[in-house]
Amino acid sequence: MKKNQFPKGWDEKRIQRVLAHYEKQSADEAAIEDDQAFNRKEGVVVEVPRELMPLIREILAQYKPTQG
Repeated sequence: MKKNQFPKGWDEKRIQRVLAHYEKQSADEAAIEDDQAFNRKEGVVVEVPRELMPLIREILAQYKPTQG
């Protein structure tokens, strides 16, 4: 059996906490959380054609934020 690989900083316990959060969230709470995510100042949500996603992922993987 293949061992699960988690992103850096993630483990089984964190995954379970995230799952529990979303499983007990009401539809209204989920909608509010979605609205807040779309209105963040730290990032932006952009709709792009699905076929561009592999290229976009490559570009994002190369991104190194500047510290300032």
